[in-house]
Amino acid sequence: MSDFCCATCNQVFRSPGGLTRHKNIKHPAISFGPQNTGESQHQFKTHPHFRADPYNAHGIPVPENKPPKSITEPPIHLAEAWSPFKNRSTYDWSHFFYVELKASKGKINKSLDILTAQLLEVGGSNAPFKDAQALYTAIDSIREGNTPWLTYHIKYTGELPDDPPLWMTEVYEFCIRDTLNVLTEQLKTEVFSGQFNYTPYREWNTRNKRVYSNLLSGDWVWDIADEISKDPDLLRSTNGAMLVPLVLGSDKTTVSVGTGHQEYHPAYISPGNLTNIARRAHGNSVLPFMFFAIPRTNQNDRKSQLFHTFCRRLYHHSLFTALKVLKPYMTTPILLKCPDGHYRRVIFQLGPYIADYPEQTYLSCVVQGWCPRCMARPDDLDGVDENGNRAFPRTREYQQAFVKGDKHKVWREFGQRTDVTPFTDHFPRADIHLLLTPYLLHQVIKGVFKDHLVSWICSYIVTAYGKNGLSILKDIDRRISAVPVFPGIRRFPDGRDFAQWTGDDSKALMKVYIAAVAGYIPQEMVKALSSFLNLCYIVRKNEITTHDLDQFYQNLTEFHQRRTSFIIHGTRESISLPRQHALVHYEESIRQFGSPNGLCSSITESKHIKAVKEPWRRSNRYNALHQMLTTILRLDKMDALRRKFIKRGMLTGTTTSFTEDLLNVPDSEGSEDSYSDVVESEGDTDNDVVPCDDESSGVSVQLAQTAARGYPRTIEALAHHINQPEFPRVLRQFLYDQLNPHSDIFGDSLDVEQCPIFSQKITVFHSAVITCYAPSDECGSNGMYRERIRSNPHWHGRHPRRDTVFVQVDSSLPGILGLAVARVLLFFSFTHNNKYYPCALVNWYLRPDDEPDEDTGMWVVEQEVQRDGRPTLAVIHLESIAHSAHLLPRFGMDTLPEIFHHSESLDAFESYYVNKFANHRMFSFLSSN
Repeated sequence: MSDFCCATCNQVFRSPGGLTRHKNIKHPAISFGPQNTGESQHQFKTHPHFRADPYNAHGIPVPENKPPKSITEPPIHLAEAWSPFKNRSTYDWSHFFYVELKASKGKINKSLDILTAQLLEVGGSNAPFKDAQALYTAIDSIREGNTPWLTYHIKYTGELPDDPPLWMTEVYEFCIRDTLNVLTEQLKTEVFSGQFNYTPYREWNTRNKRVYSNLLSGDWVWDIADEISKDPDLLRSTNGAMLVPLVLGSDKTTVSVGTGHQEYHPAYISPGNLTNIARRAHGNSVLPFMFFAIPRTNQNDRKSQLFHTFCRRLYHHSLFTALKVLKPYMTTPILLKCPDGHYRRVIFQLGPYIADYPEQTYLSCVVQGWCPRCMARPDDLDGVDENGNRAFPRTREYQQAFVKGDKHKVWREFGQRTDVTPFTDHFPRADIHLLLTPYLLHQVIKGVFKDHLVSWICSYIVTAYGKNGLSILKDIDRRISAVPVFPGIRRFPDGRDFAQWTGDDSKALMKVYIAAVAGYIPQEMVKALSSFLNLCYIVRKNEITTHDLDQFYQNLTEFHQRRTSFIIHGTRESISLPRQHALVHYEESIRQFGSPNGLCSSITESKHIKAVKEPWRRSNRYNALHQMLTTILRLDKMDALRRKFIKRGMLTGTTTSFTEDLLNVPDSEGSEDSYSDVVESEGDTDNDVVPCDDESSGVSVQLAQTAARGYPRTIEALAHHINQPEFPRVLRQFLYDQLNPHSDIFGDSLDVEQCPIFSQKITVFHSAVITCYAPSDECGSNGMYRERIRSNPHWHGRHPRRDTVFVQVDSSLPGILGLAVARVLLFFSFTHNNKYYPCALVNWYLRPDDEPDEDTGMWVVEQEVQRDGRPTLAVIHLESIAHSAHLLPRFGMDTLPEIFHHSESLDAFESYYVNKFANHRMFSFLSSN
């Protein structure tokens, strides 16, 4: 059993509660955990050539600290301020129906008809619009965000056979935007101010470890800046300019599985100067700039080499056509407005490309099965030579040299296609083989984890356990469904047994899978899974240090060693898979491009919703693409106009309150200043974790805004009501510590009669909200997110839910060594001597060992109980809660009953794993040392 010793004064305590009270009273600490990264204490070095010197709109240099000249806008009470809408109410009505409700033309017309009739009855003014078309005309006339689409037509121009297949005669269309126009709109978006890097930089933390985070912190962009600087002509024309690398990405998506060929292939663009957080957030940080043509033919012609060549050439021609407008400005600067309002001379540069493996082979013109980044052979992708060196990297020079060789030999011996030229060859300083980025969603999460490891483990169980294998797989599914509820982790009521997997499903399964299979598979397989999960979570951090890279390499080495257990046990004959092989390139990619978290394929996949799926649903489904493009443009315009209105403070309050203030009308009875963004419904699990746009700060924990009803207000009656007879004792002991902060005696060592009498009224709550900095998780624009911790006796009106939390015990110790795990039995508050106390009644979970579990790498805890078997109780202040905690049962070899409800999991087992994979923030501080 671990001792609880204060690292400051070496006093030893018998429980984490005693140490917590001692630390909070005798050695109070500031907020816990990895909040903002302390960048003010980091060392930075910026590139001396690309300084991003500021200019005004006329190209005249201005001082760095001089604010840009503001544009005079019409007063908000004038109709011109709301152009092309009449006023606030007309704009709000338009935004509500077109953007929020996504109302169809028919529903908009019906709503306007009803509104017009109501206005006629009271002799009022006209409705906001005559009909839906008038609304569309108004949206189309918005000047902001105007990046229209153009359509190009193309067909096969080679020699035709006597009876040409249909694909040779068909005309294909691909649609593009003016990419210069798109980038101009993105770069001048003022909401990105503070989330935008103007110069290439290098960063070191307080331990003098290099930090890789945003794209401009990597070595690639610095090397590009150096390369430009070495050319005397370019140096003269670009000195003091701003380098803007372009982040590109593309991915096919399906909008309707059941209706045949409903595929679309969008491409996206983003300025590389945006921070990872900004790129992952919603908004115009990533915008579609092209829809590829998708040639189709019958099954026989699909195998034709000529057809394959045509498809690839069409693909690269489309990319070149869309991006060629930027080529002049890759050597000659162009003056563009930036998020801070200043203008700068911009040099564009093709940058990293986000794509899954099949698309990477298209981009790099590499044969399927080969690595698009190196020369490794497909039958031994991870092999090394006698000196331990891996295969040579592919380069633009190699690819161009291959064109002169025997195309069949080049195909066979080097895996390179010579019938297509990559689009990057037409742009300066661009090598597609170097620009392909790690794609976490498809490569690591869907690929290595779900398609490989989970499938292999299932195959092993079926083979190793014979006729009992299927029963064990069913028990594993029951284990997965028995996982306690946790904010942000979706539940699997039936385990893995569902047909259509999404990326979010795979992410959720990663968080709980290792505990479900431990005990049924060999230790080496468990360790292989643990090593893989560790390296996966390391590379998904928003900031990666050289120490993290060392940890990544160690885990990757262990994974490569331990995955051979699948070969030893007969599950695999060999392991040479492109998606697993890609992991060997991650370390170099991180050094080149920063954290993969800002270049993940989940970014483009999430954009499919706004760029493809929702516009398709709003179309009539017939020749839908051009309808979709119109919808995309209109939504972009509405989004840009809304940002402008928000910046000017024109959308404060509700529509009614704003109009009343403008007209000097007394407030309507019961009207509120704004629409509340806080959802207090205890039954809505979707709101257990949400991004928020609060300013970066420390952890804050607050009780819910709404108190629970039906509870007694006195301590004795409440203790009886919740069946916790020791509640009055521990509450009085807690109050003693609070009122006697300088005493050498602690409340839990006193008889209850020696503690203050408690007669205050108690208010009970069913949840608390924790707000913290978590840039590696799904967060708001400043890296913050909120999650709700619950302690509810009748969750969804049925079963109890008592969440677990980490309590800060000693902030001077790293990771879990400075934390204790507690289960919240009650959230409550009271006021004593005019001081407010938000509190929690908890039961402790203790660590039986001083090291994590050898196989899973997770810490183990056991519920602390008294001699009579009842859980030990303590009252803690909410300020001592550091984070929510997630516990996974240690199932061992025991099977679960056919009927077992997940609400019983925290009471039914002797010990639990502390789930460091529950989210990325938890992984970071549980893995810190």
